Amino acid sequence: MPEVCLLGTGGMLPLKDRFLTSLYAEYNGKAVLIDCGEGTQVAVAKHGLKMSKIELILITHCHADHVTGLPGLLLSIGNSSRTQPLDIAAPESSLPILRSLLSVCGGLPYEVRFHGLPEDKPTEFAADMIDPMLRIKTLPLSHRVSCIGYSLCLERRAVFDPVKAKAAGVPVEHWKKLHSGEEVVLDDGRKIVPEDVTGEKRPPIKITYTTDTLPVDDIAAFAEGSDLFICEGMYGQFEKKESMNEKHHMLMQDACDIAKRAGVKQLWLTHYSPAEKDPSVYEDELRAIFPEAVITEDGRKLSL
Repeated sequence: MPEVCLLGTGGMLPLKDRFLTSLYAEYNGKAVLIDCGEGTQVAVAKHGLKMSKIELILITHCHADHVTGLPGLLLSIGNSSRTQPLDIAAPESSLPILRSLLSVCGGLPYEVRFHGLPEDKPTEFAADMIDPMLRIKTLPLSHRVSCIGYSLCLERRAVFDPVKAKAAGVPVEHWKKLHSGEEVVLDDGRKIVPEDVTGEKRPPIKITYTTDTLPVDDIAAFAEGSDLFICEGMYGQFEKKESMNEKHHMLMQDACDIAKRAGVKQLWLTHYSPAEKDPSVYEDELRAIFPEAVITEDGRKLSL
């Protein structure tokens, strides 16, 4: 099952006890990283994770607190003896900036493949480098530069039913193939497909990540039904609302309202302002809006 870790929870600049916001999601030994601000490589190590497992990096937008950790991270990955390509997906207009960041890396021992994503419409693509069952959906957000949110949607195969397999006369040595979604042909010539020996299909696992944006209506539909919704909450003070609107950010209360409308199972707040030294003081107020809101700290982990 997917394992997720919120590497950091800060916005704007790192603090001595708070790294910049970034998400590490691992599945079957391969990982997706969302955003890579200053010090991300240190956060990966601090929380007991492995940079060598990262196969795909998703960038929300090209502000410094979301991308300036890329050179250090990529160099560290190179020092782990990596030779296979690594993929980076980001808003199309941000690719020249990201390529320029790599100019300080010298020669990496692996290819970095950039993929530009539409900034004016949602899109969807397969993340085969992680798993054929993983699809990534995007949503244009409302920030001062092109910014997109991501939903990681992992389809799950139906549960294998040994009773059905035995009743169909399928030898045990074929069970693994059927369980992995392949069909088999028995010695008597019968073709058995996975649907013959499985139960009902399970719903996908969905993780949605949005940060640095106004609380636009589209986010609720985008995050609908997420097992985990990770959303920015710069401040918890209502008097900051006008200022946040001007800067195209949202309050913690905005995030909780979106989570409620989206019917998500759990909300992790992140991207706190450096001025918010203790976001937990708002916990009771926020849970009154959405009971499953979590005021996260760096290193928060979850198995889905």
